[in-house]
Amino acid sequence: MGYVEREKLLRQSESSIYKLVNLAAKRALEIAEGQPRLVDVSADIKPSTVALYEIAAGRIQAKKIKQKK
Repeated sequence: MGYVEREKLLRQSESSIYKLVNLAAKRALEIAEGQPRLVDVSADIKPSTVALYEIAAGRIQAKKIKQKK
């Protein structure tokens, strides 16, 4: 895999850079703790980069939280 376009990543995170950063950070931590990778990449690629590839591939998405009334 090569470069991932920022626009493609933002579409997966409801067009919010803050949600994208949080989503990627949480997923990178899961990968670093031993969770399986959801995309086929080399083992020497850093967890943060793998998380971005997973988000771009649509394997990981941000959840919408419903507000309580």
